[in-house]
Amino acid sequence: MLKPFYQEKLIEAGCDEAGRGCLAGPVFAAAVILPRKFSHPLLNDSKQVTEKNRNHLRQVIESSALAYAVASVSSQEIDTINILKASFKAMHLALDALKKKPGLLLIDGNRFIPYKKIPHQCIIKGDATYRNIAAASILAKTYRDEYMLNLHAEFPDYGWDRNKGYGTLLHREAIRQYGMTDHHRKSFSMGPVQVSLF
Repeated sequence: MLKPFYQEKLIEAGCDEAGRGCLAGPVFAAAVILPRKFSHPLLNDSKQVTEKNRNHLRQVIESSALAYAVASVSSQEIDTINILKASFKAMHLALDALKKKPGLLLIDGNRFIPYKKIPHQCIIKGDATYRNIAAASILAKTYRDEYMLNLHAEFPDYGWDRNKGYGTLLHREAIRQYGMTDHHRKSFSMGPVQVSLF
C-alpha cells in the first residue's frame, strides 16, 4: 500500500524523473499534487506497472490531480551540464509549470538541488512509497515513452519503440552499425556506451 502523504499540514508535490540511465533521448520529470483522498489500485512505481496500465493511470492522474506538470531536458543539454544536473533541472522546470504552489516537495532518490525556498524531502524508492511520487513517475515515464516512439518513426534502426533509448543489445549494435544520432548523449561515450561499444 502506497502512503497517501508524508505529513498532514502542507500541500505536497511528488517529483520523479524518467530516462536518466538512457543512451539516447531527453530526461523527463514530472511534479504532481494529488488530492488527499486520491487512491487507485493500479498506482505504483512506473517500473512495476505494465505499459497498458501506465497509459490508463496517466489519464486518471491528469484528470484527478490538483496540479501536475511534465518537463524535459534535451540530450544536448545533458551533455553540457551532466545527467544528474539535467534530472534536477527537469524537475525544477516541472515545478515551475505547476498551477498550484506546494509547501513541501517529495523527491524520489537521495539527492536534489533545492527549489526556490520550498522545503524538500528526498526519499529512496519514493516512487514505491508515496502516491504523489508514484504518480509523478507514471507521468514522466509515459510522456518520455511517447516522445521516444515519435523519434522511432524518424530513426527506426535503433529500436526506440521497444528500448526507449536504453542500452539494450539491439540499441548498442545499431550504434556500432549506424553511428550516433543527434539524440544520443555524447557525454556517455566515456561511460556505459564506451564500455559496451568499444
